[in-house]
Amino acid sequence: MPADPSSPIPAALTHLTQTDPRELQDAEAPHLLAYLAAIPDPRARSGRRHPLVTILALAAAAVLAGARSFAAIAEWAADAPRPVRAALGARRDGPDHWAVPAETTIRRTLARLDADALAAAVGAWLADRQRHDRGDSAARARRRPPQRQRAVAVDGKTLRGAHPPDGDGRPVHLLAAMDHATRAVLGQHQVGGAPEEVPGFRPLLDGLDLAAVVVTADALHTHADAAEFLVTGKQAHYLLVVKANQPTLLARLKRLPWQRVPVADRTRDRGHGRIEHRTLKVVTVRHFGFPHAAQVLQVTRKTRTLRTRRWRTVTIYAITSLPFAQARPARLADLLRGHWAIEALHQLRDVTFAEDASQVRSGAGPSVMACLRNLVIGVLCRAGPVTWPPRSAATPATHADPSPP
Repeated sequence: MPADPSSPIPAALTHLTQTDPRELQDAEAPHLLAYLAAIPDPRARSGRRHPLVTILALAAAAVLAGARSFAAIAEWAADAPRPVRAALGARRDGPDHWAVPAETTIRRTLARLDADALAAAVGAWLADRQRHDRGDSAARARRRPPQRQRAVAVDGKTLRGAHPPDGDGRPVHLLAAMDHATRAVLGQHQVGGAPEEVPGFRPLLDGLDLAAVVVTADALHTHADAAEFLVTGKQAHYLLVVKANQPTLLARLKRLPWQRVPVADRTRDRGHGRIEHRTLKVVTVRHFGFPHAAQVLQVTRKTRTLRTRRWRTVTIYAITSLPFAQARPARLADLLRGHWAIEALHQLRDVTFAEDASQVRSGAGPSVMACLRNLVIGVLCRAGPVTWPPRSAATPATHADPSPP
């Protein structure tokens, strides 16, 4: 099935079909196929005509081309050129014929697949590509200033159109961990809804290498257990927003003499029909009543639309284990803003891939399709420079980085 002409990703399919199959097999495909091959096959051994890795590879390529359903995946596979079928591991039935699975096979297989295993395989492959890229640029990096800590955002998303018929009527809800810089989804786990994100936080991150990584999350995950798990268990850092679900901690933050704390960072943006001014104040703390807390933040956002002169002011608080020596105010401001890139990822899946409108509902199908979309977005982001949000309509942010308060 050809990609939607309005989609920003259709050129990838043309490049794929015009690539020599030997070149394709020696480059990305075999490495990715090796990760996909580790996923357990849910089908009985007898009667298997197509390897699971082939079905997954064809599905990923079809989603890259714009497929949004199992039927569209089957149509794309049936129309795929012979070199592409061969490169993706299709079974050879004759001298010049490679068989592809029918829609029924694709639907039943993906609906019964272990979605968590697929998410782990996709996340491991994307993380391995990041390590490979960093290794290739190690010589150049020695001549540059030390790189900042990697940051990973954790947030949940509801697939609003996916109400499994055999479930309790609630839509599928996915909790994901995404790299701030590359937009690669490193892990994804299905939970029962937003309240179940809290117990799903640790299983999601347990298998990831987070040493020296900064994990950002919204107020739902601001719990002492999560902070202790990140710092002690994963040797990571945290930056967590504090809201009313932690009333004692929020009250303690509000009682600080913020009026006497100088503004440590200012940013101004204009774009998307509005103007936004942000100021950030930072206080270094010890024994603040939250595990490993090193700094606390107050961020004041003033926004107004271009059509009005009325400003809307919002003040939020956050807490981090990063000491001032490792994260100055400008860096903390970047981390807070960078966390919302995961919301941009969710919007991309909704707008470009029409995720909320998807009619895939049976079994693990919704989660599997979300994993394939994450894989495709990760591949496209790695293939070229991507900016979220677009900078064409925005004024570059300006930072001030004074001495510590």
